[in-house]
Amino acid sequence: MAVDLTLISRRFCHLCHAMEAAVAQLAAEFGATVTVVDVDGDPLLEAQYDELVPVLLHGDTELCHYFLD
Repeated sequence: MAVDLTLISRRFCHLCHAMEAAVAQLAAEFGATVTVVDVDGDPLLEAQYDELVPVLLHGDTELCHYFLD
């Protein structure tokens, strides 16, 4: 069964870039897919996650934010 993850990110965010790299390594190892979504491109996501990015989601479940832990 494939695992689909969503990373809510921001273009000019060093924490976002670090989490994207870390998640990419794990995704490759375990066969997961990661979709990166720019929080600034969606007003609803920005209202929900603005100061929490990066946020890693599995469906609607928040797995972590700021750091991959």
